[in-house]
Amino acid sequence: MVELMATTGGIIHLVQNPVTVLIVGIVVVIGLIVVLRMNAFIALITGAIVVSLMAPGPWAASIVRVAEAFGSVVGKIGIVIALAAVIGKCLMDSGAADRIVRSFLQALGEKRASMALMGSGFVLSIPVFFDTVFYLLVPLARSLWRRTRKNYVLYVTAISAGAAITHTLVPPTPGPLFMANELKIDLGLMILMGTLIGLPTALIGLPICRLFDRALDIPMRPYVGEKELEPLPDDELPPLLLSLAPVLLPVVLISANTVAKAVGAIRAVTVTAVIGDPNLALLLSAGIAMYLLVRYRGSSLAELGQATETALMSGGVIILITAGGGAFGAMLREAGIEQVIQEHLNPNSQSTGLLIMVTAFGVASLMKFAQGSGTVSMITTVSMFAAMKISPQVLGCHPVYLAAAIGCGSLVGSWMNDSGFWIYARMGNLTEMESLKTWTILLIVLGLIALVITLVLSRLMPLLQFVGA
Repeated sequence: MVELMATTGGIIHLVQNPVTVLIVGIVVVIGLIVVLRMNAFIALITGAIVVSLMAPGPWAASIVRVAEAFGSVVGKIGIVIALAAVIGKCLMDSGAADRIVRSFLQALGEKRASMALMGSGFVLSIPVFFDTVFYLLVPLARSLWRRTRKNYVLYVTAISAGAAITHTLVPPTPGPLFMANELKIDLGLMILMGTLIGLPTALIGLPICRLFDRALDIPMRPYVGEKELEPLPDDELPPLLLSLAPVLLPVVLISANTVAKAVGAIRAVTVTAVIGDPNLALLLSAGIAMYLLVRYRGSSLAELGQATETALMSGGVIILITAGGGAFGAMLREAGIEQVIQEHLNPNSQSTGLLIMVTAFGVASLMKFAQGSGTVSMITTVSMFAAMKISPQVLGCHPVYLAAAIGCGSLVGSWMNDSGFWIYARMGNLTEMESLKTWTILLIVLGLIALVITLVLSRLMPLLQFVGA
């Protein structure tokens, strides 16, 4: 009897070991997505339940705490994601996004068209999902090729360079937004640092795009059996400042709150805490975006309601996936993974923080390669690292750099299981091999460049004074 009890106790101890729980959780999530082709939400919430059942504590509370963690994440970021989806839809339908792109092209000229396309992708991908941005900009790349008969690869890769980097580093896109929430990073700081890392990355990436263009002289190919839509005339598009307002207003308001708190301006914080709250800032931005749709496309209230409903349906899927990832991370914390990690970290070593960030980059890259989605890669990876509760002192810098390293890693490893790969290939009318030689390699290079910038900035500007601000 004593031996049986000892054996049973050993099995329970093994099952509840935090490392075992972590491995099982990852296998469940990746297995369901990759092998069984399950939706990411189903995979993440199933992984959260399995981890919760294995974690210490009464079984009766296992499912309840998953639901509570899920609801907590929805309460923090659900409104922002939903409103961002509405903003993106209205910007596209009203012609505001088209106005931004044309203004970039007019300002920089045809000789710098690749810079204009990259800049347009960079700006538009802040509130708009990557695939939508690419759908918008590819017709412009094709139009430019018709006029110049050259640089088609340069144009489509420049779009990708600009749009991909902000999609993975700058909120309110779901991945960066979730990482800021999980690591308790001020959203304004996440926006500022994501832009500071992303902009030089995109600019450095542009010469890489030119190298691809010289190495691969690929002409634009016509779509089979499809008629390309004619763009709207300039006089039917909204003015530039009004078009930019839904993109810039939330960035300005949220960042103003961050700056006010950082400098300790008490009176300013009282005001910016309200108008700079992400939920209100995005709501104001959504109001402007909806006005543009009504004013410049003549949409009726019923049509406006239909457009917002369509946007909210797509946003709802992202909210479910994001909150499922939050529940998964919360259950890893319940399993006690934090204590195991802390025992193996040396807070006095200068290299510990760099090693953690490089490891996070590698994990995110493996997640991206395994299941294809950059957003799911960010959600899953940051859930694991947030559960470890690595202190800023151990990192040697603000956690915003850890989030950036994970975002950089989520760029690497894009191939045939990534929807972005197929959007690039099909909309660009490129073969799979041509897409692997351009898109896949470009994202690897961008991810590595962004990681180097992140690591350098983490040493030059550790931002430890902003921890807990």
